[in-house]
Amino acid sequence: MIKMVSWNTGFRRQPWLELLDMDADVALLQETCNPPDEAQSRMEFSPHCPWLGGERFSINSLRPPRVVKLSNRAKVEWFEQVMPHRGELEAHQMAVSGIGICDAAQITPVDGTEPFIVVSMYAAWHSPHPTATDCWIYPDASAHRIISDLSAFVPDYEADGPKHRILAAGDLNVSFRSSDAFDRRAQTILDRMSALGMEYMGPEYPNGRRADPVPGHLTADSLDVPTYYTTRNSPATAHVQIDHVFASRGFHRGVRTRALNGVEEWGASDHCRIVIEIEE
Repeated sequence: MIKMVSWNTGFRRQPWLELLDMDADVALLQETCNPPDEAQSRMEFSPHCPWLGGERFSINSLRPPRVVKLSNRAKVEWFEQVMPHRGELEAHQMAVSGIGICDAAQITPVDGTEPFIVVSMYAAWHSPHPTATDCWIYPDASAHRIISDLSAFVPDYEADGPKHRILAAGDLNVSFRSSDAFDRRAQTILDRMSALGMEYMGPEYPNGRRADPVPGHLTADSLDVPTYYTTRNSPATAHVQIDHVFASRGFHRGVRTRALNGVEEWGASDHCRIVIEIEE
């Protein structure tokens, strides 16, 4: 079994230390800062610059997503991010269409299980064009850029379904199955993921605590589990799920997800941790 953690660390240093106590193999992180020295010495990171294969930028300003190796139970081979182009990609490359919205790697369990690809996703916020009629910022465009980048890993489908083995998780800054007008466009994310053969893996109740009372944007029988709280809330009053997991159809049968969103287990970020276990 491979154990992973998806976590928006909120640009905080304490989560790096908490990761070390989770006995996990791989972390899919978002909004990261530089780790403390005592954590960095026990982890492995991508050797590639997160954007355009060598053009440096301030990590402190972009808070990029990261795939981090935490144990020796799996081999991790990171993809170098390059500009989208018409030519063929090299095996270690991944074309990306947005700055600081994903990190990806191939995971090979040392027990001989077939390798799979993981993607840490962060749907960054953007401001609308001056001609737009309102001033809301929006994250769904970043989510769609990530989906477009994922398409490079998706071959033509055979009659019996997709052949790829991909797990994508992270902070998409939207809620699914929500009646809130802000989340109205979120369904298009689910639709495109499904078209690529990616199943939605929650996490969903009972694999996480439901909000109590049920917030107005959800139905009474909703399976959503809160994964984020604002400065006006706390883990106890969190009511929004914006962190999600997807896995390739077929491959998804061995994937289990759980939100560590209990008040006492939340962790040192405004997002809770999501534990992802893969057993085949």
